[in-house]
Amino acid sequence: MQTPSTARAAKPSKGTGKPASAAQVIEELRPGQSIELLKELHILTREGKLNQDTRRKLKQVYHLYQFIEPLLNEVAAQKAGFTLADHGAGKSYLGFILYDLFFNVAHQGRKDAGHIYGIETRAELVDKSRALAARLGFERMSFLNLKVAEATTSADLPGRIDIVTALHACDTATDDAIAFGLAKQARHMVLVPCCQAEVAGVLRKSRALNLAKTPLAELWRHPLHTREFGSQITNVLRCLQLEANGYQVTVTELVGWEHSMKNELILASRPATPSLAKTRAAQARLQEVLQTLGLDELTARFAVTPVSPPDAAVPA
Repeated sequence: MQTPSTARAAKPSKGTGKPASAAQVIEELRPGQSIELLKELHILTREGKLNQDTRRKLKQVYHLYQFIEPLLNEVAAQKAGFTLADHGAGKSYLGFILYDLFFNVAHQGRKDAGHIYGIETRAELVDKSRALAARLGFERMSFLNLKVAEATTSADLPGRIDIVTALHACDTATDDAIAFGLAKQARHMVLVPCCQAEVAGVLRKSRALNLAKTPLAELWRHPLHTREFGSQITNVLRCLQLEANGYQVTVTELVGWEHSMKNELILASRPATPSLAKTRAAQARLQEVLQTLGLDELTARFAVTPVSPPDAAVPA
């Protein structure tokens, strides 16, 4: 990612139509960034300034964008208009940030085609996001009040989605995002899981039986270990599930651990021709792990489900 340019003079604030005041010209900001958006996200104060806390937030924003920008550039170069769906969008902070930095900053003045969808189950948050996008002039954003099962089949979304994101999706919401991405044959998935309880609950329920079957059950015999191991193995199973569906997976830190303990970033990309040998190996390993840990009842959750190619046409 390029180093942020230093703003030397007041420039028009993209999305507001108004020039930034001298107080708003801050070294860390990039030419074309929407001042109003940054205020709405509480990255800038009401006075349009950065303090120590908001400067750290801005640094995290740029760090996350560093992972996603190459994916946007790749799919934008391959087709007339890319599609990105942010699953469990909440207040759609991620979608707004991606839109602003990609369209208004990186490609300022160009007519790069693409559309960002925010998918959220809370109607009031969807309404607020729609109002903010209209106020900022972010025309290539849509916000849908849908559950994951509804989003997968909704006529308001194209048959194919290029990139699926899910930031701090709690418990099974990350699994829902993966299921959505698999059904939409997403080229890339960017996932930051949050709290996970489902696998830990299954481990807890079958603990006595597993202690009699394998010494590995000592890994989750104590309640604290059950919770922590359950969280860890959940993400391991997610990665295996993605690999079993032909994706190449990278796991890394999103930000430093001093900022957040919910810090695991899963990046999954599906090549045009996945390796059949690697896919079959991951499928076998996924089943072995589920059986070894006594998690057979979760087989459907982490299933490998072949899907027929959807209509690849993207609406204008």
